[in-house]
Amino acid sequence: MNRLNMETKYINTPEWDKTFALSDKVSHKKVSFTNRYGIRLVGDLYMPKNHVGKLPTITVCGPYGAVKEQASGLYAQTLAERGFITLAFDPSFCGESGGQPRSVNSNGGWEKIADLPFLTFSLLDHADEIRSAVLVVHGEKAYSLPASQEAFGKLKGDNKELMIIPGASHTDLYDRMDIIPFDKFEAFFKKYL
Repeated sequence: MNRLNMETKYINTPEWDKTFALSDKVSHKKVSFTNRYGIRLVGDLYMPKNHVGKLPTITVCGPYGAVKEQASGLYAQTLAERGFITLAFDPSFCGESGGQPRSVNSNGGWEKIADLPFLTFSLLDHADEIRSAVLVVHGEKAYSLPASQEAFGKLKGDNKELMIIPGASHTDLYDRMDIIPFDKFEAFFKKYL
C-alpha cells in the first residue's frame, strides 16, 4: 500500500453540523483519509482540550446507515470528554464518504459486494478465538438481543463482559444520554486500552 494514499487531511468546517451540541471540553477537526480500497472516507476527530502526552484512541462507527453527525459522533465526543482521542467516521457509501454502491441507498438494499463473505463463513464459528477484551452492551427490549447473547456465549476468557440495559431498545442506545452506560465504557477502555 502506498503510504501517501493513507495521508490524513484536515477539512475546514465553518459551522457545526451535528445533531448534538459541541462540547466545550473537546476540540474537533474534520478529517479525510483513503481506505485500503481507495475510497475517500470523512470523519470527525475529537480530542480532550488541553491534553498532554499520549492518550488511548477509539474509532467509533455508528449503526447501519447512520452518519457521523448522529450516534457515532455523540459517542466519540462524550468519550473524548472522558480522556480519549476518538474518531467517528462515515463508512464507504454513506454521508460525506465516497464510493459507489450497486444499491440506491441503505433503505433500497444492501451494497452487494460487502455481504458475499457471509454466505460461506459463519461469523460465530471462531468467536472463541478472540483474545482481546470485549464489552457487549445491548438493550433489553432490542429485537436482536438473542443474537448478542448467543455471540457472547461463544466468547472465552475473563476479559469479556455482557451488559444489558433494562427497558432499552436498540435505538434508545443511539442518543439517550440518561441510559447509555458511558461510565462503564470509560472504565472498560481505561482498563484494556
